[in-house]
Amino acid sequence: MSKKSVLVVEDDVNLLLALRYNLAREDYQVYAASDGESGYEYFRQVNPDLIILDVMLPLIDGFELCRLIRRSSDVPVMILTAKGEEIDRVVGLELGADDYVVKPFGMREFVARTRALLRRPRRQVESSHGPWVITSGNLKLDPERHFMTIEGATIDMKPREFNLLLLFMSNKGKALSRNLILDRLWGQDYVGDHRTVDVHVHGLRRKIEDDPRRPNRITTVRGVGYRFEG
Repeated sequence: MSKKSVLVVEDDVNLLLALRYNLAREDYQVYAASDGESGYEYFRQVNPDLIILDVMLPLIDGFELCRLIRRSSDVPVMILTAKGEEIDRVVGLELGADDYVVKPFGMREFVARTRALLRRPRRQVESSHGPWVITSGNLKLDPERHFMTIEGATIDMKPREFNLLLLFMSNKGKALSRNLILDRLWGQDYVGDHRTVDVHVHGLRRKIEDDPRRPNRITTVRGVGYRFEG
C-alpha cells in the first residue's frame, strides 16, 4: 500500500520544517513549498492526498491558491493562519477549504486533524467552467496559463509584473499597502525598501494604462499604497 502524500505550503521556514518532520513521523510522503506559485506547481505535478496552506504566502496567497486548486480537484485542504477573525474563516471555507487552523496550534491537534482529513473519501472532479480567467474591461488575466491580453493582444510580462497584477486584480477595489505587497510578492525576509514596489507598479502601468502618467486602473492611495480600480 502506497503512502499518503501531503503537500505543505508555508513560508515560515521553522514551521515548515516542524510540520514536515511530524507528518513524516506519521509515515506520510511530504512535499514542501514556501510560496504559492511553487505550491501550485507541486499540486499539479504530484496530485497529493492532502494540501496544507498558509494564508499569507508570497506570489499567490493561500486563498487564491485554494481557489485555483478547487477548479480541478476536491483534494482536502487545510488552511493555516495567524488570523483568528471569523470573516477569514468564512472566506476560507467558502473557497472550499475543509479545515481551518489558527496559529499557534498544538502539534498533536494538527496531526489528529490531518488524519481525519485523510480518512475522507477522495475523488477527482473536472472543471465545468474552463480555464479561470480574471477580466476587467478589455484586460484579461489567465493565472493558470500565465498570460495577459488587452483587447485580445497578448502582452509580454515579467513574472513579478504578472504576479503583481494578479494580486491587484484579485483584490479589486481594495487599498494594498506597500508592506503587504512586499510580503506577498517578495516574502517577509525581503530586506529592500518600498521603492521596489513603486518601480514595479510604474512598469506595470506602462503596459496596462492608456496614459501611464494619469493611471485609471492602478491608482495611488496616498499614505497607503495602491488600489486596482479595474
